[in-house]
Amino acid sequence: MKRGKIIDHSKVVFLTAFFCALCFSAFSQPGLQEFGDATREVKRSYQALVYCCYGVGAITGIVGGVRVYTNWNTGKHHIDAQVIGWFLSCIFFQLVAVFIGALYGV
Repeated sequence: MKRGKIIDHSKVVFLTAFFCALCFSAFSQPGLQEFGDATREVKRSYQALVYCCYGVGAITGIVGGVRVYTNWNTGKHHIDAQVIGWFLSCIFFQLVAVFIGALYGV
């Protein structure tokens, strides 16, 4: 009885995976146009985003200030952590607007 040629299954699996990956990469897009569209969209709505960050920062500042004032008047004089958290949250919202502007070159 004549034996057939023995096929190395690891090579078959490798070649099948390689050609499938080759087909999928042929259909993929580089995405540069989408990045450009996203940058233009952010530049167009940047001023509204800055005003939103300033508004949220102002609301956070007012609420934090009222909270610290209330705690101070109720006799809780160890409010250092609250004051630091309140102050840093206001700074954070101001820096978000600056960071987004620097990121997108606005």
